[in-house]
Amino acid sequence: MSVARYWREIPRRYRLEAGKCSNCGYIAFPHRLVCPECGSRKFEDYRLKDTGKIVSFTTIEVGPTEFSDQVPYNVGIIELGDEVRITAQIADADPKDIKIGGKVKLEFRKIQQDGHAGVIKYGYKAVLV
Repeated sequence: MSVARYWREIPRRYRLEAGKCSNCGYIAFPHRLVCPECGSRKFEDYRLKDTGKIVSFTTIEVGPTEFSDQVPYNVGIIELGDEVRITAQIADADPKDIKIGGKVKLEFRKIQQDGHAGVIKYGYKAVLV
């Protein structure tokens, strides 16, 4: 993701804002320009819940260079309600404590840093409740 795009999307990322289609009610996170259900281009902001349940998860043993200092780490698909699912790192959890259907809360934390003097990127991580 480009630095410019990352900065432009910060307000929506930090507030967990999705787009709700004004025509059919489809909820898209992140925002989309065109509704995949009805083709409408009219969306209103929709605030997602910061709690959900784990639908699926895996433990990453060998990660990309940007995350090599964090391995092993857990990544899961989290359902936040309204049929919205997101992918997030499940932080501060031993893999044996993670269960399908387990409750999580989203917290904003440091995700990564680009280069030695680069942009520090923040985003959401899931924490077991």
